[in-house]
Amino acid sequence: MSKMKIYSVGLSAFLVLFGGCASRPTSLPPATSAPGVESHPRLSAAQILRAAAAEPARPFEGQGWQRMGNSNDLAGWRETAFAGRGEVQCEHGLVLLNIGDPFTGINWTQEFPRTNYEVGLDAMRVLGSDFFCGLTVPVGDSFCSLIVGGWGGGLVGISSIDGLDASENDTTKYMNFENGRWYRIRLRVTEKRIEAWIDGNEVINTDITGKRISLRPGDIELSKPFGLAAWETTAALRNIQMRRVGE
Repeated sequence: MSKMKIYSVGLSAFLVLFGGCASRPTSLPPATSAPGVESHPRLSAAQILRAAAAEPARPFEGQGWQRMGNSNDLAGWRETAFAGRGEVQCEHGLVLLNIGDPFTGINWTQEFPRTNYEVGLDAMRVLGSDFFCGLTVPVGDSFCSLIVGGWGGGLVGISSIDGLDASENDTTKYMNFENGRWYRIRLRVTEKRIEAWIDGNEVINTDITGKRISLRPGDIELSKPFGLAAWETTAALRNIQMRRVGE
């Protein structure tokens, strides 16, 4: 049996719970212990999603945050035209990027700044073992991607800096990410620096003065100018916000 067929069995639970952005809304049964999803690895995909939807989102620190669209109906977003993409579903405040071959993603369709901004969101890997947050953003006249959970599940970094992707440059980090757990991700881009935090801990702080910023060659370029994608992984997203910041 092929990998995609195996995954399709696991995803059948999602189709019961999430009817898609254009279909009739469905109701999720109440979760019994939403905050403790990560401590129960034997939960089914359906149980993970029930708990994820029930767990309240924490507010962002600081002032000036603006919500990007509406996760209940993808207002302000569109599906990224990746070949082999999985289904994008939205309901109960979550956006679900179902497993693609290899990418599934969404693009922001409204105006977005080129620099001096910060973006934040909550992201969760539901199924799979690769990146559940590929956040592509403008950096002046170019673009880059913050990769969270890539290259087998644990890599964090920026693709690309001076032609070196997230596994090869000075932003490379390795972390342990649990399926079924929300992670608070923030990325700040200014004229001189790219910074990123996961759950409040700084993981990237790199000076980009005089460096060549670019995207890794390939389909991820479809995420320009601002997009979110997952690689061979089902990801849940929510609470996507941005604010302008000073240098």
